Amino acid sequence: MTYRAVISGQVQGVAFRSSMRQFALRNGVDGWVKNRDDGSVEALVQGDEGQVRLLLEWARAGPPAAKVASLDARRLDSCPREWGFRVVE
Repeated sequence: MTYRAVISGQVQGVAFRSSMRQFALRNGVDGWVKNRDDGSVEALVQGDEGQVRLLLEWARAGPPAAKVASLDARRLDSCPREWGFRVVE
């Protein structure tokens, strides 16, 4: 299962990307996360349904310093397979 998510709010400068990477690696989720120019964070997450849903639930709150205003997650029907979870600079 693959989802693309855009997380908005106070999500840059609060260790959102590194925290998401740590959570993903602990929970067996593959993909990537990156900052967007508009101040939001974008992520591509892959794994089994339970793993992906767990990560998306985490992303609704993020790390302690984050203030998530919204999370827009869309399932992708086809996407190249990711291995590991990385922060895109």
